[in-house]
Formats: sequence, structure tokens, C-alpha cells
Amino acid sequence: MKLRAIGLGLCLLVFSLGAAPGPAQASPLQNALETQLRAGVGAAATDDEIETLTVLERFYQARSLEPLWVQESGAGPKARQLSALLAAADLDALDPADYGTEAIAALLDSTTVTALAELEVRLTQGLIRFAADLGQGRTTPHVADPELFVFREEVLREDVLAAAAGAQDLEAFLQRYRPNTPRYDRQKAALAEYRALATQGGWQPIPEGPTLKPEMTDPRVGLLRARLRLWGDLKPENDLAEAGGDPDFYDEPMVEAVKWMQYRHGLTQDGAVGKKSLAALNVPIETRIEQMVLNLERRRWMPDDLGRRHIFVNLADQLLKLVEGEKTLLDMPVVVGKPYHSTPVFSHSMTYLVMNPYWNVPPSIARKELLPKIKQDVSYLASNNFTLFSDWSSGASVVDPVTVNWATVNRNSFPYKLRQGSGDGNALGRLKFMFPNRFNIYLHDTPAKALFGKDERTFSHGCIRVSDPPGLAEAVLAKTGDWPLQRINQTIASGERRIVTLNEPLPVHISYLTSWVNKDGSVHFRKDVYGRDAKLAEALLGARAGGWR
Repeated sequence: MKLRAIGLGLCLLVFSLGAAPGPAQASPLQNALETQLRAGVGAAATDDEIETLTVLERFYQARSLEPLWVQESGAGPKARQLSALLAAADLDALDPADYGTEAIAALLDSTTVTALAELEVRLTQGLIRFAADLGQGRTTPHVADPELFVFREEVLREDVLAAAAGAQDLEAFLQRYRPNTPRYDRQKAALAEYRALATQGGWQPIPEGPTLKPEMTDPRVGLLRARLRLWGDLKPENDLAEAGGDPDFYDEPMVEAVKWMQYRHGLTQDGAVGKKSLAALNVPIETRIEQMVLNLERRRWMPDDLGRRHIFVNLADQLLKLVEGEKTLLDMPVVVGKPYHSTPVFSHSMTYLVMNPYWNVPPSIARKELLPKIKQDVSYLASNNFTLFSDWSSGASVVDPVTVNWATVNRNSFPYKLRQGSGDGNALGRLKFMFPNRFNIYLHDTPAKALFGKDERTFSHGCIRVSDPPGLAEAVLAKTGDWPLQRINQTIASGERRIVTLNEPLPVHISYLTSWVNKDGSVHFRKDVYGRDAKLAEALLGARAGGWR
């Protein structure tokens, strides 16, 4: 469990130790530490530095200026352990330079009290920042991207210091701040592997050309074979070229390896290498490393516990999973918002679902998309099962569309409410899954089934369309009364509008991950369909002076 708490939003005043007396018999090291703290606050350049150093002042004052890491004779074992841990921050996709590791290394063998006092302060500053970055991430989600409504649990500097003072093993201590999930650990391990691969030269692009298909012989097949071997998609024992086969021949084991590579990249698994597959193969290793770094940051924003039973939607993957414990009960493709109607990232709890729902058309859709159709042919409303209401009030009356002078109605003068009745043509389909939220986002059925067969499924106005609504309803209602699939389908077929309340709220997490590692060790990448990787990369580059890749 990470040591997290809410409350960094303090407005702190800069103050020095002033006339507050130190210990009656203060040692030279304690005096040097007092001087270092006073000078540090005075020289702080940012609000963050001022707050950190002010917390340090209070902390050391409370312990009569007794150091944590150094003695009069030099740096202690904990100082060297902490220095090594900060220097290894890149294993967590964090930048050691952010924690002052260069200056710390230069001071580790110092013997003067002035240098030791500086080392003490630098180590403590580095520890606070590293623990906070592990526990909450380097960036504030909503500041990095206004469409991220992720409210991370912030780490209090005071809590870090109080806990660190009694920690016997600093590595175990810092582990309590790191995300305590196998998902994070798997991504960390994959990042290390890709970085090692990068030091060996990574990979070179496969030249463009005709689509590579099974039973073709082409020099590019040999390059593809080498790439699949490098990535682990083609196992050595399955490589027929190892047994003397033609490396440039597109054999059956190569087909299966290509399908696995396509699966890992969210592509149609047809075993042929066309433009999309070639584009995925030719993404530089530096870009893949960058994706891993960005998604480790996203993992640090998330709570460790998503709920024993929960729904997880990855917008970049356009896939929904219903998870219980460590087991995925079902998954299905979904359609999400268009890039200019992008679905936000947030979490909420599903509380009920609606069978045979009607659709209250959002005003923006009514004005921009339906009004032109109505003005062209007023019978469009009746043909598509729409009812026109005078306004959005609870007492609104039904209006006969024929009585409206549509020539005078425009986007800025459209007071009406449109409601589409339930049925096969309803935009929400036959099922709607509700987790009431301020974005008016929900999961729902759709009559446009063909869209689920596409690799990239960004076609909605923001809500999430699911490919198997009855199957999802059965799984969601498994703990709510007697709702087998047969009864669900019978209720849908009846046309009756029915609201079913869940016995227990079901957490729903709408996320955005462009890289992750599955339990089987397969490393997955997805296209940045909303440009959110670019925004996060910019925020990370601007967050500190150090690098981040």
C-alpha cells in the first residue's frame, strides 16, 4: 500500500530558524546543517522548493538538528544506499537528475562539516521528491491534459520524512510508494528490456513494397523474419530457417508469428503485412521506449485497487474488460469518441442499466446534426421515431413538427427537446449501462454493428458503444437477482422499457493506455488516437530541467 495523503495545497511562508535556539551543546555538524537549511530557503527558486525546504526546516528543528544520513566522520551506510536508489530512478522511468544525484555523488566522500551538511539536505530533498514522484507521478493529470479527470492521491512531504526517520531498509521503504501492482512491474521490466535493446542498436526499418503474404519469396520476408525473432513473436524452435529453410520464404510459422505481432499492436490478425502492419513494424525503438515511459506515469496516477470487480475501458485500445480479482471475465471491442469528440478519462460507478431505452438527444447534436435534416424534410422526425417537445422542462408539451416554421429555426434558436423512442433504430440500441457522471458518458448498444470490425473505432460523440450488450448485461447483473441471458433477451424482445438497479455499485474506469504488458508477457502498443501521448510528453519535458525518456 503506498503511503499517500491528500494535501499539498498549502500556502507556506518563507521563514528562517532565526533566533530559535539550537541544542545547548550543538556540534559543528548541527551548526552547519542549521546554516545550510537557512541558506537553502533563502535561495529557493520555486514555490515547490520553498515548500520542501520549509518542511525540512521544521523536521530538523523538531529533532534538534540531528542528521539522518551523515555523521561527523562522513556519510553513513544509509546515505550511500539512498544515493544508489536515487541514481537508479531511471528504472521507474524517472530522471535521476531530478533528485540531485550528480551533486550527491560528488559529496559522498566529503569529510568537512559544511559539505556533509549539504549532502544531508540534498539527500533528504531527493528522497522527498523521489517518493512523491513514485507515489503520485511527476505531473498533475488535469494540468497535463484538460481531458484527464484523474484525481491522484498526493504524497505529503511531512509523512515521507516522518516515516523515513524510522526506516531500517530504504529500498523497502520506497517500495511502499511505488505502485503495488503487477501491471506496473511488468511494464518496468519491459522498459528495461527495450532500453537494453536500444543500446544494441534497436532495429532498422523494413523497406516499403507490396503486401507480404504467405508463400511469397522476397528479401523483405527475411528482414521480417529477423524482426519477429528479435521481438519474440517468432520463437527459435518455430523458425524453419533454423532448420535450413529459405529465410526469404513466407512459411506457415511466419504467418502465426505475424498474427501475434498484429494482435500486440491492435491490428487485424490476417497474417499479411500491408501498410498498417508495416507502419507498426517500423516505429523506432526510441518511440516505443517513450510510450512505455508515458504509460508508467499514467500507472502512477491510478489507485492500486481498482475494485475487486470492475469494468476497465482502454480508449486507446477501444476495448472493454470486466475484471474480477486477477481474472478477466469477458472483453469486447467498443466504439469511443471521435478525436474531436474525444471521450474523457475518469472513473465512476455503474448503478443501473436500462433495457429498451429512449434517447434524449443532446442539444449540440440536435442543433448541429439533426436540425439540417429536419429543415430539409420534416417527416425525418416521424420516420426515425423522434418526438418533439416544446422545451427541456419536466412539464414540456409534445409539439407537432408540422406546426413549426422550421425556416425561422436555426442553431441559436432551437428551444426544443428531441427524444427518440426505443426500438432497433434507436441510437442507443436496446441497452444502456449507467454510471451517472458530469460528462454524460455511458456505455450503450448501437445499431451500427459494422464499426466493431474496424481496427480503429473512434466514431461516437463521446459515449462508449459496446459490441455485445446482452453479454455485458448478463455479466454485470450476475450478482443482481435472476437475470440470465435468456431473460435479458426476452425483456429486450418485449420492447418494454425496464430499469434494473444493481445490488452493488460496479466501478468503471475509463482509461487511456498506449502501452502495457499482459500477464503472458506480451508487450502491447496502440496508436495515440487522441494525441494524449504528445500532451503528456510535453508536460513531462516542461516539468523539470532533467530529461525523462
